[in-house]
Amino acid sequence: MSSNTASSSAGAAGSGDSSAARKNSKRPKYSKFTQQELPACKPILTPGWVISTFLIVSVIFIPLGVISLFASQDVVEIVDRYDTECIPTPARTNKIAYIQGGGDKVCTRELKVPKRMKQPVYVYYQLENFYQNHRRYVKSRSDSQLRSPKYENQISACKPEDDVGGQPIVPCGLIAWSLFNDTYALSRNNVSLAVNKKGIAWNSDKEHKFGNKVFPKNFQKGNLTGGATLDPKIPLSEQEDLIVWMRTAALPTFRKLYGKIESDLEIGDTILVTLKNNYNTYSFNGKKKLVLSTTSWLGGKNDFLGIAYLTVGGICFFLALAFTIMYLVKPRRLGDPSYLSWNRNPGGR
Repeated sequence: MSSNTASSSAGAAGSGDSSAARKNSKRPKYSKFTQQELPACKPILTPGWVISTFLIVSVIFIPLGVISLFASQDVVEIVDRYDTECIPTPARTNKIAYIQGGGDKVCTRELKVPKRMKQPVYVYYQLENFYQNHRRYVKSRSDSQLRSPKYENQISACKPEDDVGGQPIVPCGLIAWSLFNDTYALSRNNVSLAVNKKGIAWNSDKEHKFGNKVFPKNFQKGNLTGGATLDPKIPLSEQEDLIVWMRTAALPTFRKLYGKIESDLEIGDTILVTLKNNYNTYSFNGKKKLVLSTTSWLGGKNDFLGIAYLTVGGICFFLALAFTIMYLVKPRRLGDPSYLSWNRNPGGR
């Protein structure tokens, strides 16, 4: 009787010790997820699967590349760089002094239409070596001020273009201050070509980012004038030049929409452009270009997408062909253990 009592008490003590050990243990609770024992699919890359995959990719990508290139080639584009040509020859030794001087800097350029350009013909200005993505430049704006007049005093992020004489600048910041101010007037055969500047900005920007009750105040009234002025009687939501400019570019070379020509341009037409060369890109060795362009279903002229598709498709086709030849010339049985290193060198050497 006593032995049974002793054994039962010993068993109770043992179970107590084991439960205490389990409580103090840092071992995670067992589950198939933590032990990576869940059902899994482990595909075996057989030669047939690899060759078929590369072949399918090439069959899809090569036609897409050809279609993209043809779409890009359908776009008619006229590009004219004018930043140097629109400075008088004697003043080209000191371009900065010329652009910062007074007087009208009117320049005339002639553009030849190489192919028929169907409407709408988009007019862009292109800037190069202009880093709109600079951190301080990008942050120099007040989005709340642009949306509502009750936030016009929220200018803490806009320095150094935040106020004039203690009064807030609307819109404040370096982005608005540096608004592009070259202008273009186009004509064909001595007949003016109207450039429609409505509908050039995103509707989402006009409706949600720029308020229809916010009007410019104290803009370009500081010691330095950065760019274009704004009409104080027109709300910011209708000043589309500003809205387009305020959508900053990610790269130092960019185009921004200036307007649209809503008539066809015929092959051989001579477009006379009377422009005012006001914007200072000479201080940072920048370039200015005027661009007239049509569009296709894929957008503007851009060969990169088509070239990329063709390159990837060509590489995949080459790999599929190479693997096919290797498989036919020197086939090997799938899962053949003789190819294992320890079977190829039985001595371990």
